[in-house]
Amino acid sequence: MYDVIIIGGGPSGLMASIAAASNGQKVLLIEKGKKLGKKLVISGGGRCNVTNRLPLEEIVKHIPGNGRFLYSPFSVFNNEDIIAFFEGLGVALKEEDHGRMFPVSNRAQDVADAMFREMDRLNVKVMLDSPVKKLLMTDDKVTGVRLHSGEEFTARAVVVAVGGKAVPQTGSTGDGYPWAEKAGHTVTDLYPTEVPLLSKEPFIVGRELQGLALRDAAVSVLNKKGKVLVTHQMDMLFTHFGLSGPAILRCSQYVVKEMKKNGQQPVEMRINTLPEENAESAFQLLHKMMKDEPKKAVKNVWKSITQERWLLFLMERSGIDPQSIGAELASDKVRLLAQQLTAFSMLVTGTQPIEKAFVTGGGVSIKEIEPKTMASRKKPGLYFCGEILDIHGYTGGYNITSALVTGNVAGQSAAAFAREA
Repeated sequence: MYDVIIIGGGPSGLMASIAAASNGQKVLLIEKGKKLGKKLVISGGGRCNVTNRLPLEEIVKHIPGNGRFLYSPFSVFNNEDIIAFFEGLGVALKEEDHGRMFPVSNRAQDVADAMFREMDRLNVKVMLDSPVKKLLMTDDKVTGVRLHSGEEFTARAVVVAVGGKAVPQTGSTGDGYPWAEKAGHTVTDLYPTEVPLLSKEPFIVGRELQGLALRDAAVSVLNKKGKVLVTHQMDMLFTHFGLSGPAILRCSQYVVKEMKKNGQQPVEMRINTLPEENAESAFQLLHKMMKDEPKKAVKNVWKSITQERWLLFLMERSGIDPQSIGAELASDKVRLLAQQLTAFSMLVTGTQPIEKAFVTGGGVSIKEIEPKTMASRKKPGLYFCGEILDIHGYTGGYNITSALVTGNVAGQSAAAFAREA
């Protein structure tokens, strides 16, 4: 008999096991894979972006999927507590752009190893290679788990921390959703977020721009009436299948939601390469540069404006010969180029599948979770944390913050519940 069983050895499960064991409880952590912390070790490009130091309001803004739910758990354990927790375990952290916190060593493995050592110190029992088949329950409480091997383990409280469906090579293959439903929970529609986009535009299919990165472009998603739903100004990348890069990943969930609304029709996206300008001011800028050097080939006059490959592509679309000189160029063509530079429009036809996404949208409905404790409102003794919940944020330390915070709160609360039981 254990006090607390935790299912899942990702960021939120590891944190939950430490929080529960710190409260003096006998803890068993069950992981179906051969290793703990797989997602932790590959996160942040192998450097592990452990949290984000922005104020809570900002963090919530960067978690468009139900971020407001985190106000309560944050009152128990927050991003500054995450920083203190890792520094207390001997992992020195440093702050990078946009509040992102990384280990000074730039090694995600150091973060994982520190958590494993702490689990050892607290005598957390770990079972690897042990996929859970189902939760054991009576009508009025959770009593334990059954493995696929047929073995059963009983506990006073069970924490489900098995992740979503994104990045399945780390083991998150959606196992927990049926268990949640069995316990009486609603699982909202699952969809990919933070995911590359697909397009059938001829220039994408023909790979004309493959590998071209635009720096700090303002990328917008439009609804079918042409209204802008969201704009993200960051880097983006053209690929052989469509679009990727930070700005695109952040826009992706809005594309998914718009396609749900419009009956899976393609969605218009707009790219402004000169976010400080509009079509008119960009025209004035191009015009002034031409007037200053009327004898030079326009491709050389304008080359400082954006990447050469992009400029040549847009000039061709505007019917401008790159070798023509400013003095001879018709201004309606320059207007067209200005318009393309500030509002290049293209259609996307969807996203890569959820398995290729960084984050799962949807999950166990937060309406059925007690935010101060992460306890199920349906089944006493059952707790949920991490990405199985219907909470999703942008990349940049927001999802792992949500996982570590909800994991800590779930672990503490499960320990308290087990003590009372």
